[in-house]
Amino acid sequence: MTIQEIQDEIVDEFSMFEDWMQRYEYIIDLGKSLPLIDEQFKTEDNIIKGCQSKVWVHAEQHGEKVVFTADSDAILTKGIIAILIRSFSNQKAADILEANTDFIDKIGLKEHLSPTRANGLVSMVKKIKMYALAFNAKN
Repeated sequence: MTIQEIQDEIVDEFSMFEDWMQRYEYIIDLGKSLPLIDEQFKTEDNIIKGCQSKVWVHAEQHGEKVVFTADSDAILTKGIIAILIRSFSNQKAADILEANTDFIDKIGLKEHLSPTRANGLVSMVKKIKMYALAFNAKN
């Protein structure tokens, strides 16, 4: 699936919920299913700056694809990074760089987060794009 197809799927999933309490529960469930980052990658280099909770994101290149793993010490934040990982992991670096993140606005995520969590979300996207930029430069 392309990044856009995955993001459209996420938007469709969120549209099934009638209120934000249900959406928060879904985000938390997504966090529980997040493939965990290996403990050795929970380093200062992989921590997201600008998040009120601790979030680690690690990336490796497998062939042409960039594979992300992540973790957080906060359950909601873990769900948020799970959504981003689902959207961008196993994609080509160039595709990650070109992808937009409109789906975040379409599901209403940013507007339903506290300002510090919304800033953290932006920082997570930046970190993912920075990894993609680094891998794209190598190719």
